Amino acid sequence: MPADLAEKTDRYERLLADALDAATIAPPVGTPLAESAADYREMARSYLEDGRHFRANEDPVNALAAFSYGHAWLDAGARIGLFSVPDEGDLFTV
Repeated sequence: MPADLAEKTDRYERLLADALDAATIAPPVGTPLAESAADYREMARSYLEDGRHFRANEDPVNALAAFSYGHAWLDAGARIGLFSVPDEGDLFTV
């Protein structure tokens, strides 16, 4: 049975918002890697805002895509060590 678009969009929005709250920048402040982490975080936050904008304008497909892309930025950053993330749970694939 295919996933319900509204349910999946809700789930991915929560996943991205929770992941943004859970991820902390790992490299020391003032280093190039910390700057990269801040850029990754800003991309994720921007995609969360974009997704919410699409949802408010009744465009759930693009909302889901934006939430997914935003989470991908955080997940990629966690995998390469830009973020400290929780070991337990399902927020990250690390």
